Amino acid sequence: MKVVITGANGQLGGALQRTAPADLEINAIDIEDVDLTDDAMLRAYLAVEAPDLLINAAAYTAVDKAEQDEITAQAINADAVAVMAEHECKLVHVSTDFVFDGQSSRAYKPEDARAPISVYGRTKAAGEDHLRDTDLLVRTAWVYEAGGANFVRTMIRLMSDRDELGIVSDQIGSPTWATGLASALWGLIEKGANGAYHHSDAGVASWYDFAVAIAEEAHALGLLDRMPAIEPITTADYPTQAVRPSFSLLDCRETREILGKPAVHWRDNLRLMLKKEASLV
Repeated sequence: MKVVITGANGQLGGALQRTAPADLEINAIDIEDVDLTDDAMLRAYLAVEAPDLLINAAAYTAVDKAEQDEITAQAINADAVAVMAEHECKLVHVSTDFVFDGQSSRAYKPEDARAPISVYGRTKAAGEDHLRDTDLLVRTAWVYEAGGANFVRTMIRLMSDRDELGIVSDQIGSPTWATGLASALWGLIEKGANGAYHHSDAGVASWYDFAVAIAEEAHALGLLDRMPAIEPITTADYPTQAVRPSFSLLDCRETREILGKPAVHWRDNLRLMLKKEASLV
């Protein structure tokens, strides 16, 4: 089976390539291969390549920048998805917790009403609207991977340079290791899943909780020479251009049931990621 993966150089795109079943013909592309803001280029590429399966792991994820660059965010997060959905093959599309407003009192279910509160969230929701009944939508949150550009690696860099950090403690969700997400995607594909699903690692955390765990695990692995002081702050203390959902927990029970695998706690996957990160140093 011929598979095209977009976002080849991203965290998830790389993880999908590393975890792909050996019997698949993988063609992973990124901006230097096909510009997703160019509908004609993308349409021509798919016509020539004619994949049996298309996994869209590409996205405009610069949440704050998107507030002033909605045209590009719309082109990549929505318009390109519309072009992908024109192709006859199955489309697997990865979306985000940002399609919700963060006001729920429980974990968001795949069928819950969306109410995005940022340009990033609105354009990702618009991309979801182009999917067909035979396609697969998987929403995730707080993704990180060894060697990537993400919260974990940013925290390690800042912790190495500073004696004290203030980290937001009133935004709640669950971190997601890209390697685990990739494995879940391949599992859902193997099961022939269609429709909407959620995947994130088990457990609940604030960004503050996540940062404290990063410090502890990184220090234990020798990635940090010392433990910095980490203080909880509020969202109001750290204003950003884009509004973030205050509650991003995703209900992943249907995903775990169809895969038939127990959930892995986010801290266990963080430890695995940091061991890989240590091997890159």
